[in-house]
Amino acid sequence: MHATLPLLEETDFPVIRRAQLDTLQVNLGYRCNQQCLHCHVNAGPKRTEMMARQTAEQLVDLMKTASITTLDLTGGAPEMNENFRYLVTHARNLGIRVIDRCNLTILEEPGQESLAQFLAEQQVEVSASLPCYIEDNVDKQRGNGVFAASIRGLRNLNSLGYGDPASGLVLNLVYNPQGPSLPPPQESLEAAYRKHLQEEYNICFNHLFTLTNMPIKRFGSMLISKGQFDGYMQLLRDAYQADNLKNLMCRTQLSIDWQGYIYDCDFNQMLELPSVIGGRPRSHIQSVKNSALEGLPIVVKDHCYGCSAGQGSSCGGSLN
Repeated sequence: MHATLPLLEETDFPVIRRAQLDTLQVNLGYRCNQQCLHCHVNAGPKRTEMMARQTAEQLVDLMKTASITTLDLTGGAPEMNENFRYLVTHARNLGIRVIDRCNLTILEEPGQESLAQFLAEQQVEVSASLPCYIEDNVDKQRGNGVFAASIRGLRNLNSLGYGDPASGLVLNLVYNPQGPSLPPPQESLEAAYRKHLQEEYNICFNHLFTLTNMPIKRFGSMLISKGQFDGYMQLLRDAYQADNLKNLMCRTQLSIDWQGYIYDCDFNQMLELPSVIGGRPRSHIQSVKNSALEGLPIVVKDHCYGCSAGQGSSCGGSLN
């Protein structure tokens, strides 16, 4: 795999600083039942990095003392970690909103038969990957049969009340482009998704989030192999919007890796660019319980243009 960090080191991206912390985005490990072309984590079935119970317990301690309102669980497939339900249950008992970044096909994996019911009982917000509503496009990006399994997963969630505004069970879909291009406008794409999925599959959902593909890990390596890396970076730079800076997700969240180390965002985590807190080059959740974070600088490189380009991009969709 081609390394992308050397191509991102030199940057003129502006200095940005932290606002008040409200979200922990926790990567429970890089193991996944899928191996997608666009994956910035380079996750897959053969990855072995998984969060241990001791680290999960340290996270619970942090949630008890910090002013956290949202726990955002990701991976890999976060549900494959044996501590997933432990963290969900403890966070919900603390009144913390929990988001599960679900690839949908995990709902059919052996041992996960009760997962959808568990998510509903705990009122977990599901953000489900569905990079297109056309079967061939999804299978090309994520593997044969993934689209059909995803539709079955969405129907399963709908049957429990997910996607119904009256139920309070939130189901969001997540779109990312097939290649080196920016996402289309989120509002119009959401309308197209809603119409097609309702008419063809009788599926409902609450919101669609559009995400920009980041030029790192598997996707970045693919761009290098095809000679498209420089062109994609120029596209991101040309689409830069300064107004997006105030809403960047890194300003109000911490990204925690499977070992408990802290990063400014999930992308920096994958590039091994740790957050600098209290003068320490690499901080662990054990050491930041009472640290003052507001106003600290965020580590930036050239990939940050991906979040600030066009309509902006975050794990909660567009920024404007």
